Amino acid sequence: MFDERKGGRWPRVSYGLGRLLLVTAALFVQVAVGQPQGIEPEARALLETSTRYLAGQERFSVRADSTIEVVLLSGQKIQFDHAASMAVARPNRLRAERVGDLVEQVFFYDGESLTLHNPDDNYYATVAAPDTLEGMLDFARESLDIVAPAGDLVYANAFDILMQDVTSGFVVGKSIVNGVPCSHLAFRSPHADWQIWIQEGSSPLPRKLVITSTDVPNAPQFAVVMSDWDLAPVFDAQTFVFQPPDDARRIDFLPATNSTGPGR
Repeated sequence: MFDERKGGRWPRVSYGLGRLLLVTAALFVQVAVGQPQGIEPEARALLETSTRYLAGQERFSVRADSTIEVVLLSGQKIQFDHAASMAVARPNRLRAERVGDLVEQVFFYDGESLTLHNPDDNYYATVAAPDTLEGMLDFARESLDIVAPAGDLVYANAFDILMQDVTSGFVVGKSIVNGVPCSHLAFRSPHADWQIWIQEGSSPLPRKLVITSTDVPNAPQFAVVMSDWDLAPVFDAQTFVFQPPDDARRIDFLPATNSTGPGR
């Protein structure tokens, strides 16, 4: 800020910020000029390698920290944060515990039924579910408006789902996510722009995903950062089975009222 007490001079911190802005602006220009048309083969290959690698893991656990933006009628954006831990055992087991600004829930799938438990209110709802992980995720989304954290990446055919309707994609460059070297990719589809950061090396795990809803006013974003990957977790017999507390109250799921957009 301009300070008359300094003889009308800008403080050094402002000068440094000005230099940073100039460098940042130059970087933006380089990225904009270098963006290719169509889908870059390297971007496609990196994404396919990552999704097939995760699909090949029989079991894993991961932490997912997400931020979702909501646009008010005034146009102002509000962000809400959630932290989730997820355990997966293919072909038909999943458990996710999610805590955050808007919700505290535990999500159980044991191959036969899907249960959602709200510990704060001690309510739970259970419904019969398809006998495959992919079938359950589709059923939960389409019939119940329930989306598992970073659910798209769990599908065995995650590459096909992510690339559906994609019109362009390219490698932005190298990046660091929570200290992990990654390749940063960017893709575009008719209704959303999305970016993914994939760990370099022999374990090409997804480390970050950002989805921008371009067909919604003010383009809200959904972002999730994945950490604490464990590709050899030990699960016991009760990990994926819900045992209701003695004083828990069972309720019914409400049917889905609309389809779920990007930000799975």
